[in-house]
Amino acid sequence: MENSGGIQASLSGRYATALFELARDSKSLPQVEASLGAVRQALDESADFKALTASPLVARGAAARAVAAVAASLKLDATTAKFLGVLADNRRLSQLPAIIRAFGQLAAAHRGETSAQVISAHPLTTDQVDALKAQLRTRIGRDVSVDLSVDPSLLGGLVVKIGSQMIDSSIKTRLNSLANAMKG
Repeated sequence: MENSGGIQASLSGRYATALFELARDSKSLPQVEASLGAVRQALDESADFKALTASPLVARGAAARAVAAVAASLKLDATTAKFLGVLADNRRLSQLPAIIRAFGQLAAAHRGETSAQVISAHPLTTDQVDALKAQLRTRIGRDVSVDLSVDPSLLGGLVVKIGSQMIDSSIKTRLNSLANAMKG
């Protein structure tokens, strides 16, 4: 059993590891990874889906039916669809974002890549993502897979987390530093 940087220590890590091993053993890793990407996008774009996964008030049966409908509409692979059903049955849908992140780290490590969490003020274009990956590859010395998210409160710039390293070039942090310096 793999242990990539202590991922298994958390509840979401154990679920992600189980899904990863199932996908790897059934040779469906790319399909599961693509399906989890679609689920993450749905979580980002649909307030209703996000509320479904976060609410403890939704009954198990209702959550399982709703997740099955979402899986069908997103055309998820069978492994991911069943996995979402298991999460709904075990009342663990609230762990979904953390599970997706941990799965991405396991998949990147499996491919020999390092994973980086990148938070930007605005969505990045494909060219910007490619340039960022190239810069990170030069800095780290290996291929880097990026987990992109958007936080408008950054105002501009990026926050990049690679393992325990953090590179914060956001305007928000620069303004806060300036304000602290002026307070003296």
